[in-house]
Amino acid sequence: MVHRICTLSDTNSFFLFGPRGTGKSTLLKSLKFLREALWIDLLNPNQEEIYSLRPGLVVEQAASLSPGDWIVIDEVQKIPKLLDIVHGLIEERRLNFALTGSSSRKLKRGGANLLAGRAFVFSLFPFAAMEIGKDFDVDSALRWGTLPKLCSLKSDRDRSRFLRTYAQTYIKEEIVVEQLIRNLDPFRLFLPVAAQMSGEIVNYSNIAKDTGVDYKTIQQYFQILVETYLGFFLEPYGSSIRKVQIQSPKFYFFDQGVQRSLQKKLTSPVEAGTPEYGRAFESWFINECYRMNSYLEKDFSFSYLRTKDGMEVDLIVKRPDESEVWIEIKSSRMVDERHIKSLKHFKKDKPHAEFICASQVKRAQKIDGISILPWKDALKIIGLHA
Repeated sequence: MVHRICTLSDTNSFFLFGPRGTGKSTLLKSLKFLREALWIDLLNPNQEEIYSLRPGLVVEQAASLSPGDWIVIDEVQKIPKLLDIVHGLIEERRLNFALTGSSSRKLKRGGANLLAGRAFVFSLFPFAAMEIGKDFDVDSALRWGTLPKLCSLKSDRDRSRFLRTYAQTYIKEEIVVEQLIRNLDPFRLFLPVAAQMSGEIVNYSNIAKDTGVDYKTIQQYFQILVETYLGFFLEPYGSSIRKVQIQSPKFYFFDQGVQRSLQKKLTSPVEAGTPEYGRAFESWFINECYRMNSYLEKDFSFSYLRTKDGMEVDLIVKRPDESEVWIEIKSSRMVDERHIKSLKHFKKDKPHAEFICASQVKRAQKIDGISILPWKDALKIIGLHA
């Protein structure tokens, strides 16, 4: 069994958010302090119907519990009104709740009570490289992603089947059942276009033309992806560097396998040395930073920089009370001056920042004061390695 880095509180109520299939329920079931918990599984249609019709049943079931006892509500976004009851039981009975969810959209848009800070918030993602450990394979992660279910599948055919089903289930369960979108057809057209542009600067107008809907609808679609944890925005660098900078964000899907499924590329390998491989490695590394920042509770913030004259830095990490780290991400196993010209270009503007290249070189080296590092060492330098 893979040990998850995410460390949940055993003394305070919490939300655990994350995409479907990342192992939220499995993680909770592995925790000793939840073994005797009252478990409410809203993915079970019968239980969802019962608690939807009689939300007060939670109060009746909690009557036999003592202060400090736990109640788990799995996929709480299915019945947002339960959160008012949870709030009352935390305040009046001093009970603890573990609440999972694969969408915060319905909770936020429905005006649900998010417990006003009484519950901590954690996130769970596909497996990080550190969680898989010595069995982690970069090329496999770039082709198939790292959703937990994939670890038990032995053939490429089954991996492809699982990822196709995942994409279909997402549309069915998160979008149709939760009624997040009235007209589904444009959203179906949008998903592969968004997947194709993952890691690129978002151009809402161009995507609107490709899908036949307006600019604001495309913005709404991207927000749905964020609020159902299928991706995140990487914002442009906010500080001035005396250059004219691009101000639009990039968008990254949360998992390479799901992204490739939406692109209908699962039957094609990701060949080393190709532009696709380089883009996939960059996306994977940025996702890895995003996951580890959440798990280690570092409060780092991430951005990218591109100027109007085409100079770009893939990732800039702002760390509280520490120097910034400017990062070029290269999938190559051999890195030379050509690969770090953007870092060299900006180095004089940021004398107190660290400049590194995260790559697949076997040994660390330095070129003009810039550290060329294996990606594992790069994570350590950034501070995102447990």
